[in-house]
Amino acid sequence: MRDPFGRTITYLRISVTDRCNLRCRYCMPDECAELLPRERLLSYEEITDVARAAADLGFNKVRLTGGEPLVRSGIVDLVKMLSGIGGIDDLSMTTNGVLLEAYAAPLAEAGLGRVNISLDTVNPERYRELTFGGDLSRVLAGIRAAMQVGFNPIKLNCVVEKSSDETDAREVAAYALREGLEVRFIRNMNLEQGEFWVVQGGIGGNCELCNRLRLSSDGLVRPCLFSDVGFSVRELGARQAIIRAIDAKPESGEQCRTTTFRRIGG
Repeated sequence: MRDPFGRTITYLRISVTDRCNLRCRYCMPDECAELLPRERLLSYEEITDVARAAADLGFNKVRLTGGEPLVRSGIVDLVKMLSGIGGIDDLSMTTNGVLLEAYAAPLAEAGLGRVNISLDTVNPERYRELTFGGDLSRVLAGIRAAMQVGFNPIKLNCVVEKSSDETDAREVAAYALREGLEVRFIRNMNLEQGEFWVVQGGIGGNCELCNRLRLSSDGLVRPCLFSDVGFSVRELGARQAIIRAIDAKPESGEQCRTTTFRRIGG
C-alpha cells in the first residue's frame, strides 16, 4: 500500500515488550521507569494476527524489537509463528545481545534470518557505565554465536552523541571491520523535541525513503516514530489499524510526547 506521499509501505517493526535487562542512558536511564502491566502487552497470537494482516496488505519485512525482545518468555515461539506467515521473507530482530549466546541457535532454527545488535562501545568499563552495569563479554559472546549460526547480515547499532568520529564509535568501527560485520551509527535522538538525523550506514531517519510502520508493545500501530498518532489493534482490528496508520503517515517526523523508545521500539 502507498501512503499519502506515494511511499510504498512494506516494513513492520514490532516491539514485543517495554522491558529490558540494561538501562542505557538514552533509553531507560530511570531505575524507577514505569513499565506496562503485563496484561496490556499484546499476546503472541495478537502480534501474529497483526503481522498476518500486514502481509495480506503487501508487507514483506518484519523486525522484532523492544525494550529487549529476548527478555520476553517464549520469544522463540513467536519467531516460529511469524516465520510461517506467507509473504514475510525478511524476519529480523534488534537485540542488545546480552542473552544472544543462548538464543542464537534456537532463533535461527525457528526462522529468524538476521540480527542487529546494539553496541555503543567495546570498552568494558565504558559499557558498564553506559548501560548501568552491563557485561560487555556477554554481548561479544552473543555476537560470536550469531556469526556461528549464520545470521546474515549481522549489523551493529552504535549510538553516538554527534558523530562517528567519537572514540567509542571509532573503536566499534574497528571491531566491526576485524569481524566482518556491518555497523550503523545512530545519533542520539530526542522524541519530545523532535530531534533526529539520518542513520550513517542506513536509511533510518530519511523520511523521503521511509517504508515502515511500528507496532508498539501496547498494541498501537504508529505511522512514525516521531508522531503521537497511533491506532489500536484491539479496538479497530489489525487490518483497519494498519490501513489507518498508512493513511495517517506524515511526510516527515515531528515529535512524540505520548510514549518512549522502549515501548514503541527502536
